[in-house]
Amino acid sequence: MEFQLDKTDKNARACTIKTAHSTIQTPVFMPVGTVGAVKSLDAIDLQEILTPKIILGNTYHLYLRPGDELIRDMGRLQGFTQFPHSFLTDSGGFQAFSLSNNVKIDEGGITFRSHIDGSKHYFTPEKVLDIQYNLGSDIMMILDDLVALPATKERIKESIEHTTKWAEESITYHRGNQKKGIATEQNIFAIIQGGIDKEFREKSAKELCALDFDGFAIGGLSVGELNEQMYDTVEYTTSFMPEDKPRYLMGVGTPEDLVENVSRGVDMFDCVMPTRNARNGTLFTTFGKLNIKAKAYERDGKPIDEACDCYTCRNYSRAYLRHLFRARELTYFRLATIHNLHYYLKLMSDMREAILEQRFKAFKKEFYAMRDVK
Repeated sequence: MEFQLDKTDKNARACTIKTAHSTIQTPVFMPVGTVGAVKSLDAIDLQEILTPKIILGNTYHLYLRPGDELIRDMGRLQGFTQFPHSFLTDSGGFQAFSLSNNVKIDEGGITFRSHIDGSKHYFTPEKVLDIQYNLGSDIMMILDDLVALPATKERIKESIEHTTKWAEESITYHRGNQKKGIATEQNIFAIIQGGIDKEFREKSAKELCALDFDGFAIGGLSVGELNEQMYDTVEYTTSFMPEDKPRYLMGVGTPEDLVENVSRGVDMFDCVMPTRNARNGTLFTTFGKLNIKAKAYERDGKPIDEACDCYTCRNYSRAYLRHLFRARELTYFRLATIHNLHYYLKLMSDMREAILEQRFKAFKKEFYAMRDVK
């Protein structure tokens, strides 16, 4: 992976990341394709309409179904899904924790039962990398010990101890494999934990950032804490992260969260919010959220967002989309998802342009001012 810091505007960063499959300009939002597909879209929608250069897949889900060895044999993720650009795969630790009953965490890893058939599995740092080698992801996340908030100091301390230990095992295993010619084009990111406790965040960041990872993520946020607590934690944590490697905030969030955390030095984001909200009738616009279910849009011939040039806004009215939603017509899910993801991707592109032109402060002010327009 090649990384270049193109420009900064105070803490906000515009960077370029080159992987084996694409050139990624940051700030970047990665659409979530958990099981190898962004829900309701296909690879042609992604390539020809939305054009993201990187999407996210999930190790836990792909390991359980259809299986990482099958994906390897079908041309890895790019060949299997026909999305030719980069994939980032989450290690699956969060899903093992959140979707499974009787999860057990020990020094070696995480024992869990499949949410599909109840079968028992054990994720170790080496195991999740082996799975991701088969998937062929460009960026692999290592196994970490995530805790939901609020949590006791004892549990957070245990979490970062496990996370650091597993990180050391992961980097040793991965660099050793690369010396053998295995996974030479795959990159590995560590995940900083510590809840909203500054002492623990500093400890986790310093321990992990001293290791030879290709990039670093901030995990364990947007799991129950207040927004301001998240922002404060991100701002504090990024101060300990290297300037010459990518910074990824996992699982965040709203358009406001993206703007706030870019201003605090984050480069990469993912979240199910734009796709999930689209399916549930909530559409993101320049002026804030729009609930397409509302009767006010029954005869509204305007596009979702008059400032948007996405495929959906160029071709369809609010009235039509409301009708499709109420009829539970499958076409709605595709059109709404295209709009919401276009909005997110354009927001990131606009932030990058503002950083390059040294006007991010003005951009942020205008972003919030537009949301006050009714």
